Amino acid sequence: MQAFTDPTAPHWAFGDEAGARCNLATLRLHADELDGAADALRPVLDLPRAQRNRGIVISAQRVHHTLTRIPARSALLARDLGEELTQFAPAAPSACALPRRP
Repeated sequence: MQAFTDPTAPHWAFGDEAGARCNLATLRLHADELDGAADALRPVLDLPRAQRNRGIVISAQRVHHTLTRIPARSALLARDLGEELTQFAPAAPSACALPRRP
């Protein structure tokens, strides 16, 4: 994780860090570590709207999907995170929309 969190590293990218944080949050949710998941996810949720690209929003949606299926899903922290994830909007309204099939 450290390689993804150092913005001075030569190949660092905020999207890679956000994806790694979402993956870590998901793993922590599966391990019943709700507080740890929230800590991992906080920098992602705090990203400015302009940085919320399709990949980051989809990663956040995966965390939300996992959050709704864990035993602690009714805990206050889980509900708060779920609300934030529900409102985690992309940079552009259609940036995360799946293409429609004709």
